[in-house]
Amino acid sequence: MTSRNLFLVGIDVDSMGGSQRVLHTLAQGFAERGHRVELIGIRPSPEPHAYTADPAYAHTVLHRSPAVPPRPATSFAERLSPARTRAAHAGRRERDLARARLAARFAQVPDGLVIIGSPWAADWLEAVEWPHLKGIGQYHESFLQACASENLRLILRHYPALEKSVFLSEPDAAEFRRRRLPNATVLPNPLPFEPGPPAPLDTRRIGAVGRLEEVKRLDRLLDAFAAADTAEPGWELHCFGDGPLEPELRSRAERLGIGDRVRFRGSVRDMAAAYRELSVLALTSEREGRPMALAEASAVGVPCVSFDLSGGVRELIAHGRTGTLVPPGDVPAFAEALRRLMTDAPLRSRYGRAARSHVAPLRLGEVLGRWEALFAETDR
Repeated sequence: MTSRNLFLVGIDVDSMGGSQRVLHTLAQGFAERGHRVELIGIRPSPEPHAYTADPAYAHTVLHRSPAVPPRPATSFAERLSPARTRAAHAGRRERDLARARLAARFAQVPDGLVIIGSPWAADWLEAVEWPHLKGIGQYHESFLQACASENLRLILRHYPALEKSVFLSEPDAAEFRRRRLPNATVLPNPLPFEPGPPAPLDTRRIGAVGRLEEVKRLDRLLDAFAAADTAEPGWELHCFGDGPLEPELRSRAERLGIGDRVRFRGSVRDMAAAYRELSVLALTSEREGRPMALAEASAVGVPCVSFDLSGGVRELIAHGRTGTLVPPGDVPAFAEALRRLMTDAPLRSRYGRAARSHVAPLRLGEVLGRWEALFAETDR
């Protein structure tokens, strides 16, 4: 195997989040395979999280402070105020210094690959010189999510010039190819842990994993759980993750009469152990690309119920075999899907076994092997 210089670059690589965890997981995996790896954050995280206890890769942050959106000017005079002008000049100086630092770092190696973690990172890198390196662009969300944001424009602007553009599912890659992105290919995100023993599925706990924020639509899950719980008492809903909506969600649970059966667990270090506590995983988001919570729960044999949000979700849940897909936003149907799994232990076991087998190709070693094959393609 050829040992390579690998740079993984993202805007903020240290906050709690799925894409950040993927970058750290890949960086560690590549380093343990003998590559020379550096994970580079453009901006520091306001709340950094330690993803790897003993990292085998170098880690750099280019800017000195997290990004702070400028306060909108309330008048023409304020927009032209000396303080505002000085702040803008200081921001540009820091950005230019950060880009110069990265260009100097790239210049220290004769060759290598830059794996760009997001379209916004690619946009920031446009002003950095690295002609002797090859680039691979990642996108961690779905094509539909790209269409609803600036990401589609940035991908179509920057990714055609790269060696490869990596998406999480074949349906998403196909959509980008139709938009004349010929270098689109598919590489799934790897599991961040070895699955270990399967979950017993006898805990009578439904789990939700992710930031407590609007896009996760945990209000829908609370409504669905409240409806399902009337037919099958004794179950609990456990929410793993922090976020600004926790007080609002607690109040909603109380109003629904399920406050004593909903647990807000916050951030958890050992997520593999947390998944094994569950009997069902539920996902009620507004939008998702290829959510790692579905893959991780499936890896330990936990059946999943999810809204049918994207090709990535459909690749992770084989409806009626490893879990249940529900039309997006249909809370009564979601409640019925939960109720069915809550009342049928043999079905949970059957789905759980099939789910575990279904996501086995996402183990880190197998995904790293696919990355190595992609690296080899860039040599041709």
